[in-house]
Amino acid sequence: MAYTDTAQSILAEMREFAGFSPSEQRYIRRSLDVGLGRRDAFRLWARGPAEAASIRTQYVIYQDLKLLRKLLVDETETDRAESNRNAGLDDLERIMAPLLHVTTFDLAQGRIEGFSAYRFLYERLLGPEARPWLPAAFCGAAALPHIRPERRKGLLQSISEAAATAPGWSQRPPRFFPEFVELEDAA
Repeated sequence: MAYTDTAQSILAEMREFAGFSPSEQRYIRRSLDVGLGRRDAFRLWARGPAEAASIRTQYVIYQDLKLLRKLLVDETETDRAESNRNAGLDDLERIMAPLLHVTTFDLAQGRIEGFSAYRFLYERLLGPEARPWLPAAFCGAAALPHIRPERRKGLLQSISEAAATAPGWSQRPPRFFPEFVELEDAA
């Protein structure tokens, strides 16, 4: 039974990824290589000097992910209960500031077109513990002046009411992590 559930979960995640635009798919794979240290992103993804510069900046900004992972994992059930009583204000600056910083960079790149692709990427970069923070970080970053005005509306409209007002979040870790696929020449 558990094997079937795992397989169904992986297939659902693969279908979700397949529903993203090619630009989103490429950016998610590149970002996972940078954020998880899987491969040399410069060698795989840089198609020119501008993209190499973007990847270099992404490596620097993604240093915040290390801190975020630690903060999110260190937050115990007791800490959550205490911070919920304090309206979560203790965690606001510690978690939201670096999360907003990284999110703003990713949205400003113009390759993430909506909340679903953002959530998919960040669940893999940070784990399931990040889920409660993602709607606020996405909306906050999408509304900042770093995002072109014409993109703001589309980004903000991409988050569903259900995602923005979820009463709880799954702690199930993501299972599918898309990777770079080398296309062979057709002979």
